[in-house]
Amino acid sequence: MAYEIRELTTVDEWRVAFPVMNQLRTHLDEETFLTQVTDMQRQGYRLFALFENERAAAVTGIIHLRNLYNGNHIFVYDLVTDESNRSKGYGEALLSYIHQLAEELGCNSVALTSGFQRKDAHRFYEEKMGYAKTSYAFVKTL
Repeated sequence: MAYEIRELTTVDEWRVAFPVMNQLRTHLDEETFLTQVTDMQRQGYRLFALFENERAAAVTGIIHLRNLYNGNHIFVYDLVTDESNRSKGYGEALLSYIHQLAEELGCNSVALTSGFQRKDAHRFYEEKMGYAKTSYAFVKTL
C-alpha cells in the first residue's frame, strides 16, 4: 500500500481535503469550511491527510490540548476516509500516525468523540484501535 501522510497548512491544501471532510461534515460548504479551519488554526487546529496517488484518501483534524481530565493529549475533532477508499486501512494508518505524533509531543492519550449513529466508527475505535468508551458528551444548543 503506497501512501503518504502530510500536514495541510495552506488554503489550497485545505481545498484538496474538503471533498473528503465534507463526507463527515455534510453541513459545511467549502467557503465555511475554509473560514472555520482558518479560525481554528489560530487556536492550534491541525489538518492532516493520507494521500494515495496524490489524491486525499483520508483526512483528520486534531488539536494538542492540556486539561484536568485528560492531561497532555491530542483531541481528534475529525477523522474520515473517502467513501471509495474505505476498508483499505487508511483510517487506521492515519490515526496511528496521530498516535505517534502524540507520543512525540509527550502526550499521554488521544481522545475523540463520535456521534451515536456512527456504529461502524465505534467498532473501529474500540476493536481495531484500542480506544475505551469513557464518557458521554453533552451539548446544549443555544
